[in-house]
Amino acid sequence: MMDLSKILAIGMGGFLGAIGRYWISGLAQRLGDRFPYGTLSVNLLGSFILGLFATLFLEKMIVNQELRLFLLIGLLGAFTTYSTFSLETLNLMRSGEWMFAGLNILANVVGTLIAVWAGVSIAKLW
Repeated sequence: MMDLSKILAIGMGGFLGAIGRYWISGLAQRLGDRFPYGTLSVNLLGSFILGLFATLFLEKMIVNQELRLFLLIGLLGAFTTYSTFSLETLNLMRSGEWMFAGLNILANVVGTLIAVWAGVSIAKLW
């Protein structure tokens, strides 16, 4: 059974992550309405931050479990949007926007892998 401090850490992180996702994806989506820039931006940023902090917390710093749960599961779990990515890609396919669907898959999958690698690489420099 999880204790209350862990549940609250995840819940508060999730609350802030969801708000951050809404705000940042809204800003990024102003680039255009034919391609899901908002989802891509939060997936790239969230993947980078996850790689950075997961590496720092597991290899470089001693942080308490509640902080790890708050940031890695709560905040970043609510911030990144792969379920939204999947729905948007399907909608692009259904509307015949095959080029944008393919670009969305490539940019999100390859981009987030590069972002995680960059976060891990930067964390290892410290």
